[in-house]
Amino acid sequence: MDFATTDQQDSIRDAIEKICSQFDDTYWLTKDREGGFPHEFYDAIARAGWLGICIPEQFGGSGLGIMEAAIMMRAISEAGGGMSAASAIHMNVFGLNPVVVFGTDEQRARMLPGIVEGREKACFGVTEPNTGLNTTQLKTRAVRKGGRYIVNGQKVWISTAQVAHKILLLARTTPLEDVKSPTHGLSLFYADFDRARITVHEIEKMGRKAIDSNELFIADFEIPVEDRIGEEGRGFEYILHGMNPERILIAAEAVGLGKLALSRAAAYARQRVVFNRPIGQNQAIQHPLAKNWMELEAAWLMTMSAAWQYDQGLPCGPTANSAKYLAGEAGFNACQQAVMTHGGFGYAKEYHVERYLREVMIPRIAPISPQLILSFIGEKVLGLPKSY
Repeated sequence: MDFATTDQQDSIRDAIEKICSQFDDTYWLTKDREGGFPHEFYDAIARAGWLGICIPEQFGGSGLGIMEAAIMMRAISEAGGGMSAASAIHMNVFGLNPVVVFGTDEQRARMLPGIVEGREKACFGVTEPNTGLNTTQLKTRAVRKGGRYIVNGQKVWISTAQVAHKILLLARTTPLEDVKSPTHGLSLFYADFDRARITVHEIEKMGRKAIDSNELFIADFEIPVEDRIGEEGRGFEYILHGMNPERILIAAEAVGLGKLALSRAAAYARQRVVFNRPIGQNQAIQHPLAKNWMELEAAWLMTMSAAWQYDQGLPCGPTANSAKYLAGEAGFNACQQAVMTHGGFGYAKEYHVERYLREVMIPRIAPISPQLILSFIGEKVLGLPKSY
């Protein structure tokens, strides 16, 4: 068992850190205050070829694994941009995995290069207002009429829909009452984002103002049959191939943000003098920060374990979910402690740690709640009765 990163993985981290160094605290503070997608950051990552890190080489990507992608996403978050930076490219890294795995050669050749080259941005349309995490109960309908599907419905919490050119959309093609299992009858599409048929309403939220979150209202949205991924009715099965990588990557981002907050807190604790001594000399400051470091390191090991399992083609549901849970909690604890270490100044935007605390709520809540992960582990790992 070798816990060391490879020379290639170290090079990935160094290259990403070099790009991120061009976008300092002032850049991300301005984005947090004013909003607006970080196009400059996105374009810099795209120019360097990192958007397609997991896309096969024949379609312009690097053909690397989720482990390398996790190292990249941690570095992006840890460099100062936090979830604002990570979320700007998050969908590109994992989102089109169903296309890679289940798309035809024609679809892969048509759909993947635009994402890899940064010419196209995509959003992920699954969650709905009245279903939450109960994906099998989706109400958005796609009805086939000849060579097209007509889609009507709503989606919510759709990131980057304000700037997206494409949408990876899950919709019900067979009514729930007509299928043997609720997981059947859902179909997956990757289509042009037609703003004449999709109305986008931005949701004002707590943090990550640079990355828009939206509610979508879909009315008679036409999707050509050739934009359906795989077989009709098997979309739920297909998106599962993207869920574990997403959990792993958001865990990596949470660890990165937690590490960023911890480094700021430790630096402040070394420099801030109260009662004629650095506050970091006090165990009441030292011990919580030391605990944060241990929690983040443990979460990172679980994240790397899950990524390795995924890349080896092994079942990784328990470890991917556990990584997301542990990283979300460890990241939150570190960000909260960073604010407390700064005292009153932690509440001031100029010290940045208050932004980290607001942003770390994202990996704690999404894409799956910590409570549902605990239920999953209880049922699938411990063999306990299903609780929901």
